[in-house]
Amino acid sequence: MTPDERFMARALALARRAIGQTSPNPMVGAVLVRDGKILGEGWHRRAGGPHAEIEAMADAARRGNPVAGATIHVTLEPCCTHGRTPPCTEALIQAGISRVVVGAVDPNPRHAGHGLELLRRAGLVVESGVLQSQAARLNEAFNHWIVHRTPWVVAKSAMTLDGRIATSGGESKWITGPASRAQAHRLRLQADATLVGVETVLADDPTLTVRPQPGFRPPAWHPDKLRILLDTRGRTPLDCRLVTDASRRNTLVVLGESAPEERVAALQERVGVVRAPESGGRIDLRWLMAELGGRGITHLLVEGGGTVLACFFEDHLVHRTAFFYAPKILGGADARRAVAGPGFRSLAEAPRLVDVESRRFSEDLFITARVVRELPG
Repeated sequence: MTPDERFMARALALARRAIGQTSPNPMVGAVLVRDGKILGEGWHRRAGGPHAEIEAMADAARRGNPVAGATIHVTLEPCCTHGRTPPCTEALIQAGISRVVVGAVDPNPRHAGHGLELLRRAGLVVESGVLQSQAARLNEAFNHWIVHRTPWVVAKSAMTLDGRIATSGGESKWITGPASRAQAHRLRLQADATLVGVETVLADDPTLTVRPQPGFRPPAWHPDKLRILLDTRGRTPLDCRLVTDASRRNTLVVLGESAPEERVAALQERVGVVRAPESGGRIDLRWLMAELGGRGITHLLVEGGGTVLACFFEDHLVHRTAFFYAPKILGGADARRAVAGPGFRSLAEAPRLVDVESRRFSEDLFITARVVRELPG
């Protein structure tokens, strides 16, 4: 590993400290270096707060380290436009930074490469693409949203080895173990919103909140996570936890055009409600993705159930899978499947997964992969 790669790896580690806390901004880390010594370091902690470059320079000042002539390693191309904060390119130039090493270029087509060009014109040495794949993976949800303005969708399920999420009678707690459930809460933390269908609410009455688990403690502060419930015909119980608990202001019930008006009115008194067009007797998911993207939802975790996951796969809206497999076999034609629906009629139509990664959580196996069989957006 070269020195630039070593310091970029440190910057990536810093950026990851803000997982689930910066949306709709990307996670970014920065390390200031001179003669192989770290002068200061920082990361973007939350939207609206100082960017990583500014945090790193402030850290250097606290340590009493001047930064003129230093090199900064930053995981994402420094911003070059005014937003909630001034452009970082301007701050780097004024501070006298002499060299900028970048992991990934800004994915926004309106900005991509412009910041690097501004720095070069000001006389700074600029190098990009250091640990580029890791830097891009860090912000895969933001990178998709900033281009398409629709959420990056992760399909999550916990199942037996034969792909069942519940017995024929509906028993599902718990298929996977505590370590897997802790990881599931990490996935919720990473996302801006978690989505389920009304059948899951009727069967399990979930809360969909980010909660401490054995081996997992969420950060003391993180943005409120939206809880989304798909309910075409307005069957959501008015006494379910998504509607009555302390986090109900973070609940959004998506009702179809066919939902009875009295049910719409009753839910509107308690939680957020949006009326969505229907397609084939169900919520038009492409319409919903555009709606959520417009609300700044960059990363959507779809937790099921099986029919909802099937609809997302059928509409080619899933970008990544996050499947937990427990060493159990349920069998039976009536046991509930992780991905239900009619299924794909041919292998050519089926989603293809690449960059498959696996990890053990105690006895369970966790597999995540990127989906490449999808339509634009």
